[in-house]
Parts: sequence; C-alpha cells; structure tokens
Amino acid sequence: MQAAKIAASLIIARKINMNIRALLSERFRNAMSDAGIPGDFQPHITPAKKAGFGDYQANGAMAAAKAMKKPPRDVAQLILDNLQLEGIANKTEIAGPGFINIHLDPRWLARQIEYASDQPRLGMDEGDEAQQIVIDYSSPNLAKEMHVGHVRTTVLGDALARILEFMGHKVIRQNHVGDWGTQFGMLIAELESHLKQGEEAAFALSDLESFYRQAKTHFDADPNFANTAREYVVKLQSGDAAVLTLWEQFKNVSLQHAAEIYEKMNISLKPEDVRGESAYNDLLADVVLDLQEKGIVVEDKGAQVAFLKELADKNGDPAVVIIQKSDGGYLYSTTDLAALKYRSETLKADRVMYFIDARQSLHMQQVFCIGRKAGYADEWLSLEHHAFGMILGDDNKPFKTRSGDTVKLADLLDEAVERADKIVRTKLAERGLEFAEQEIQDIAHKVGIGAVKYADLSKTRTNDYVFNWDSMLRFEGNTGPYMQYAYTRIYSIFRKADEDLENFAAPIHFAQDQEYALGVKLMQFSEALEQVALEAYPHVLCNYLYDLSSAFSTFYDACPILRSDVDPQTRSSRLMLSKGVATTLKTGLNLLGIQVMPRM
Repeated sequence: MQAAKIAASLIIARKINMNIRALLSERFRNAMSDAGIPGDFQPHITPAKKAGFGDYQANGAMAAAKAMKKPPRDVAQLILDNLQLEGIANKTEIAGPGFINIHLDPRWLARQIEYASDQPRLGMDEGDEAQQIVIDYSSPNLAKEMHVGHVRTTVLGDALARILEFMGHKVIRQNHVGDWGTQFGMLIAELESHLKQGEEAAFALSDLESFYRQAKTHFDADPNFANTAREYVVKLQSGDAAVLTLWEQFKNVSLQHAAEIYEKMNISLKPEDVRGESAYNDLLADVVLDLQEKGIVVEDKGAQVAFLKELADKNGDPAVVIIQKSDGGYLYSTTDLAALKYRSETLKADRVMYFIDARQSLHMQQVFCIGRKAGYADEWLSLEHHAFGMILGDDNKPFKTRSGDTVKLADLLDEAVERADKIVRTKLAERGLEFAEQEIQDIAHKVGIGAVKYADLSKTRTNDYVFNWDSMLRFEGNTGPYMQYAYTRIYSIFRKADEDLENFAAPIHFAQDQEYALGVKLMQFSEALEQVALEAYPHVLCNYLYDLSSAFSTFYDACPILRSDVDPQTRSSRLMLSKGVATTLKTGLNLLGIQVMPRM
C-alpha cells in the first residue's frame, strides 16, 4: 500500500509543468545530492508563512544536519553553494537555525503568469506518464430515488474525476449502481402487475419511493404475490428471458431518473459509466472457487468464510467475512471483490478510488485485504477508500424532512434553484438591473446548484457538516455564490474597459506589493491541484480559490485599474493579472463541477 502511494505521488508530481514548489524541490534535490547529502533527505519546500521571509522556504537542512553531524546553517550553506536558481529566484538566504528563504524573481514570475493565462490548461503539461485511474462514486440503488445521502459521494467523486483528467490521467468512472438482489423479485412482480393493467413502465415508476412502498405493502399483504416475487428472484438469477425483460425495463426507467439528476447537477457521469452489481453476477461463483483454491475462504456452518488475522480485533480474534451464505447466496463483499478483480485485470487500473461513506470503512478494509491476498491487486495498485462524513440537519442529526422522511435529491435541488431565484431577483431589483427572464433562470440554476455543491466540497471530506440554506446561499465568505460572483466581477472590469477577457494579452510588471502577492498566489494553483489529486480533499482547492479571490480584492483596492490617472502600461499589466485570476477561478470552479457566468 505504501509503495502504491509513493508511486502515485511521484507520478502526480512529475505531471505538473507550472508548479513552482515542484520546480524548487527538483533544484534543491539536485543541490543536496551535489553537496553530498544522502538521498533519504528531502528539501521540504513550503510557501513562506510570513511577509519578508521570501516566497518559499526550504526546511530540509535541519534533518540532514543531524545525520551528517554538522551545524544546520553549515549544511544550508552547502546546499546554497550547489543550488542553481538563476533566472528563477533573485535572492536566497539562510534564516534562523537553518531555514533557506527563497525570493522569486519578479520578472520570471511575470513571464510564467503571462504564459499560463494564455493556455487552455493554464500551462500544465499532460506529461507522458498518465495513470489509469478508476473512480467508484455515486452508486444509487435503483430500487429507490436518489436522496440527500447521495450528494457527497456524487460531488466528491465527480470533482476528483475532473481534476485528475485535467492533470492528464485516464479516468474511468464506475457508477456501481445497486441493480441486483432479492428485492428486485418483488419490484419486478409489482411492475408486471402495473403493466398488465395497461400502465406504461415510465408512468408506473415515476415515483420510485412510492412504487417501492407499494410493492412492499403488496408483498406483505398478499401471499400469492409474495410467492411470485420469490419465484422471480430465482428466474432472474437463472437468466429467464421474460423476467430479464421486465428487469431491464425497471432498470432503464430508474437509470433515467438518475441521469436527470446528474444533468441538473452538472455531474459528468454518463450512461456508459454505469457498471452495476448485475455486471458481476456471472463472475461470483468463480471468485468463490478461486478463494477456496487459494485457502483464503473455508467452509463454516455451510457458508464460505474468510478469517482475516490481518484485521484482528484487540483480543486477537480474526475478522470474519462471509463470502457466500449457506443457502448459496452472495453478499456485497463477493460483488466488490469481483469488481476489484475486474478493475485490476481488465481495466488495468493503477489506482482505484472509492467514494463511499465512513460507515463502510471496515467493509472496504476487508475487501482490500482479501483482494491483496488473492492477488487481485498487487502492491503497486493503489486501493483507496476516501470516506466522508454525514450531512446533518440543524439538530445535528442526519438531514431529514420535517416529517422525518429521507430528503429526495430532486426535491432538494429544486428548492436550491427556487431559493436562488428569489435571491437573484431581489439583488437585481436592489441594483436597478434588468435581465431577460431566461438569463435570470439560468443564473438562478447555476447559483442554486453551485451553492449546494460548493457547500459540500468546501468542507473537509471526513467531517460531518450541517446543511443550512442561509449560509450556503450567501454572497459573502467562502461560498459558491461568492466565488461565482468573484469571476463575474472581473469579467465586468473587462466589459467596462471595452476589452475581450479571453483574448486579452499584455506584459506584466509588478509595481506594488499587492500585485506581486497576487502573482505568487496565482502560480500556486497547480500546487493545490496536486494536493487534491493525491489526497482527494477538494476543500483544498476551494480554500485556494477563496484565498485567490481575497488576494484579488486586496489588489483591486490598492491598485486601481481603470482610473483615469493610471498609465496605459500599468492598466494593461493589471488587466493581465486580472485575466489570470478570472481564468484560474473559472477553471478551478469548473473542475469542481460549478458553472460561472459573465454577469449576475
């Protein structure tokens, strides 16, 4: 596992061309090697935390000094004596016990921003070592409508898919939908009864929650219906053509419900990304047989069971994982092992990322452990469960409706757009602005959906968070609407300047500290992406974008752009800096699946 993480880290780091920290790390590693410092020691480059101490800091001399039994400042000087940063930094200095402060060359920084701002991928190089990355996310149960519990897996997984693709990796989305199991016998029998009464499948399944409750009531109240449902489970599993046809109808209508949600949320999952539990049905018997032959599972009370000493409890008792029940039935663990085998052997994955909530942590540990032991995943395949917390209501309990029911995702999204619509119309009225009705509706949709997604993505993934309409729809602070407005604000500057933002180009020169600080922050975009790609914490990108917009506000207040006393060269330079910010905000928000607009 550690080897896989190291491999992933090295490949990700090499893929970014415009990453200052990666560039400095490479130069410092070379200097440390030339200085005779053992290769085990790293430079540890970090952005400077205090003004006046440079832009970046190298902290590796202290650890190396201890091993070399030399004063840290002497080791730091050895590094500087071998460091090649001509044209990149105009000053390096030793500070404190042995830190090395790095002051970037403003002219070099300006050229990097000019180049990056004019590139469709902000100057990032796709590289030639792309990974094959499988991402398992969303995964609704087709027997029920998507609900608020699907928000986190869907938006987190989709953001990572977009970011990793942007960085040049080959991403294979896997929507592991729940489309198989005993409950489908009941649902298919219920659908058949509706079709016999002349209903269309789409009409009968227009409300999946109601349909499921109706089927369950029918099952509990009518013994004949219950027997039919049980017979259909057997027929479904044996491949009966007529039952499979009914199952396909149910599946197609249910998937269409999910597709409509994805389109409304601007989620990149497509029908071809669906590979549900049913896709592995024919592989399950082979998986069990394989695990038996390898001695990983043994018969226990008629069931096939794995006893995992690797996951023993505090008393030393091994974890018990049932792979096949005594009646011959399979479980989630069996299907997940088949999926893992497929992703490793057929999809040739270098990395498999699962966005499944924290309550499934033990289950995923068990699947990974058995998968490794069985040889379905070698040490270089990175298996990653990216767990996440729950969405809570104001009472700090799982988010529900006032009646205590699960919140349907479709209803939640509709309410988000309705609330955003009211806010947008109020703000337009306050400013005396008139927009066409269609444009207002478009803005409201993007603001409402963006607010829900950003509220989730901006929170640390592993934490629970309280769902609150007022906070997520605010146009102040680290919120989706504020970030969308930050982009629109810059777009309006170009409109007032009668300039085309997308095609504007001009040389940059830094005349004031606020301009330079904004330039440094701009060039840290790729560093934020690298961290998100490696650790799967999208809030890092959200925080970066918010810090960037805050740095722009500081710059804008201190450095007038369109004022009549600003000379043309300075005006163009500041417009170019502004273009860099706008392009980065738009790109970053798009990678989070959040849309922007030229005015709002």
